[in-house]
Amino acid sequence: MTRRLLLVVACALVDADNRILIAQRPEGKALAGLWEFPGGKVDAGETPEDALIRELREELGVETKTACLAPLTFASHTYDDFHLLMPLYVCRRWTGFPRSLEGQAIKWVRAKQLRDYPMPPADEPLIAPLIELL
Repeated sequence: MTRRLLLVVACALVDADNRILIAQRPEGKALAGLWEFPGGKVDAGETPEDALIRELREELGVETKTACLAPLTFASHTYDDFHLLMPLYVCRRWTGFPRSLEGQAIKWVRAKQLRDYPMPPADEPLIAPLIELL
């Protein structure tokens, strides 16, 4: 069976206290209630970095630049009807205060606490590299 490839991008926003911002998927979306790293789909013609900058602005009201996005790892996960490829970037520099603009709950957590929050299967492999980093 051939599945379409979906490219999405995610970000570990890391504050001065080495906490990571996670967001809870709101009701009405697939995998509602699970926690994830902010980000989203890469649109046609966008680079992953451009998509991430756009998504952080739309979801959280923060601004950052490509130079502030450091690639850390990626996830590759097969769902029932598509295959997801998701690079994870770490960002320690942005302007603005992260706030929920799309009805999602957000929370700052320590890397070692990430496993305490249920996440989509594609996000789970991203936790270990973050624990190593932080």
